[in-house]
Order: sequence, then structure tokens, then C-alpha cells
Amino acid sequence: MTDQIAPDLTIPPMPGPTLHDFRAARERVADVVSVTPLEHSSYLSGLLGSPTWFKAESLQKTGSYKIRGAYNRLARLSEDERARGVVAASAGNHAQGVALAARELGIKATIFMPIGVALPKLQATRGYGADVVLHGHVVDETLHAAAEFAERTGAVLIPPFDHPDVVAGQGTIALEILDQLPDVANVIVPIGGGGLASGIASAFAQLAPSIGRQVRVVGVQASNAAPYPVSLAAGEIVTVATAPTIADGIAVARPGALNFEIIRRAVDGVVTVEDDETAKALVMLLERAKLVVEPAGAVGVAAVLSGKIQVEGPTVIVLSGANIDPMVMERVISRGLAASARYLKVNIPLPDRPGQLARIAEIIADANANVVEVLHTRHGYGLQISEVEIEIHMETRGAEHAELVLDHLRAAGYEPRIDA
Repeated sequence: MTDQIAPDLTIPPMPGPTLHDFRAARERVADVVSVTPLEHSSYLSGLLGSPTWFKAESLQKTGSYKIRGAYNRLARLSEDERARGVVAASAGNHAQGVALAARELGIKATIFMPIGVALPKLQATRGYGADVVLHGHVVDETLHAAAEFAERTGAVLIPPFDHPDVVAGQGTIALEILDQLPDVANVIVPIGGGGLASGIASAFAQLAPSIGRQVRVVGVQASNAAPYPVSLAAGEIVTVATAPTIADGIAVARPGALNFEIIRRAVDGVVTVEDDETAKALVMLLERAKLVVEPAGAVGVAAVLSGKIQVEGPTVIVLSGANIDPMVMERVISRGLAASARYLKVNIPLPDRPGQLARIAEIIADANANVVEVLHTRHGYGLQISEVEIEIHMETRGAEHAELVLDHLRAAGYEPRIDA
């Protein structure tokens, strides 16, 4: 019989928080932070071929995991620092986390938010007792104003991700997952600046010797704001140009310094997803899991649904937040339905004579699709003087059904043009 060599699970000292720091942070935040549930997903388990759960930080107090790091950081301030108050800059989740943590600890908080921030996020932050200052039209301007305020007043600036105490607070999620699912093999995590992913990955890496295995951690970024893949490939922090994305909660141009050092050592890979993929994931979470999740919190599900992450063994996908403006949710759901070919918009040129609209409606009804909106114009580009154009919005049951509807229209002599 051949002796088996056990895998070497020892690791060099990890930068940032130690395992003791993560455990201390868990005790420190326990009075404020909820232990969020693991929700089993039969749908994704079947799709992946591995049992899959959601770590529902979307159900956390303030609607996201951010309260963990914020509270841990504020709780470790000295009496002198507490007396000076704290300041932060954020368009949403970090703002609410700092505001609630400050209220619980009796610390004055000033939060800078961009002009035009979503009303629910503004109201929630004020509701937790923080003084809110609206400044700047982009987050960089808001951050600069918060830093100036800290320098002028002596208030302690609370960073959203690049600080050991923040990383330790976010990493308490790893300890909860291990308690809830001791045989976890994979964890999929959204990444913005990297506070959440670095905390979870560092904690699991340092736990490996005691649990006898490595837990694979994979990060996911929005493709329009993805500095980590570029930085990891370069071996150093790279600032990237960003474009608008529905996953605004993780839209950053540059990794955090500490976060990058941890992620380059402890995360097994970072993938990116498109906005349409994220929108489809959000719809899936609503329909299949009955969970409201913001786009940034759904990117892990998007990566799985789009086949960009393959796993073996028990898998946990972290749903990092649920703070989505209802108006944004309406648009994202519409986009997700369209991306899934369940909402079809077509333009059809028609002869300008009575009965054409009724005939079109009959063809669509015979194909078992449901018309939800009709627009009629005589002024479309390229129309003949004797033609009109109708734009029809309809509900379908997916890509195959949508193509069937189009085939019915073509067979009747019409030329439907799909509009994005």
C-alpha cells in the first residue's frame, strides 16, 4: 500500500487581518449584525450539477453586508476618535452601513453623497441619523469632498473597503458560511474595490489548515468596471476607464491596495459579466428564489447562469445587497426579460389601409403571445407615402416562442424588425 501525501495547507502570513482578527470581529459585530440565512437553490443546483446555496446578505440590516465592516471599524476607534466623529462618502450601501454603525455606537456621522443619489438611499441614510451632504455629480468628487471635510474638522474618514478593520468585518461572512455549511467547497463573491472578496478569501485561506482543505473563492466584476482582471494579469494595481453599468454598487476604477494584495494570493480567479447577464440573473432571483437583490449583488448568479464559472461540490453564491431603487428595478426587470427573449419589441411596416392592425393582433394571438403596447406612426424613416409603421411590445415565453411569433408574422407576408 502506497502512503498518501497530505496536501500542504500551510500558507505564508497573509497581509491584513489574522484569523484572530476575523473571530474577534465576529464577536464585536454580533449585537448589531444579523446571521443571514443560506437559501438552497434547486434551480441552480440542477444547472451546475452541484448543490448550491445563496448567502443572503440582501437580508442583512441596512440591506447589505457593509454594516459588518463599518461597525467593526467604528467599534475599534479610540475615545478621542469617537469624539471627533466620522465621515464617509458613498452613493448607497457604505453610507447606510456607516450611518447605522455610528448611531449604534453614539458617534456623530457625516455622509457625503453624490447629487442625484437615489431617493430611497438618501432617505435611509438620513433615517439612521447621519448628517448627509450632497456634493458632486460623480463619486470621485464626493470622495474628495469627504476627505477635505476630514482634514478640516478632524473627523475620522471611514473607507469603504481598503482598511484591515473593514476587511475583518466583511470576512465574518466566511465564518458564518462555514458554520452553516461545513463541507462548502466553493464561494462566489461580487467584487468592487475588493473589501468583501478579500475578507472572505483571507478568512478561508487561513482556516484551511484547521478544516483540512482549501475553499475555492471566485470573484465577479461588472465588465464595464473591472479593474481586477487587468490588475491581476499585470501583477500590480491598474486604474481602468469605466463605463456606466447597472451594477453601480461595484463600479470602481481601481482596486484597494490591501484588498489587491489579499485577492492576488487568496482568490482563485475573477470573471466579468455583462449588464444583460446581470439583468437576467436579477429576474431569476425574483422568480425562482423570491429574493429582491440589487444588480451588484446578483453578479455571482449572472456568472453561473452565463456559464462563466464551473464548480464541483457544495457552492455558495453571496448575494451582497438588496438596495435597489424601485424605478431602477422596473428598468432592470424589463431589460432582463428582453435579454431572455420574454419581452419582444418589433417594428412592422404596413399598408396604410383599414384592418391591418386587427390582422396583426390576430396573428400574434394565434401564436399565443400577449400584446402589451402598440405605437402607430406614419413618419418612420424609409416609409413609403402609402405605408405606416407599428411598434408592438409583447410578452413571450422565451427565445423559441419569440421566434415562432416572428415566423407567423413572416408567413403572413409581414417583415417584422426586432428592436433592442
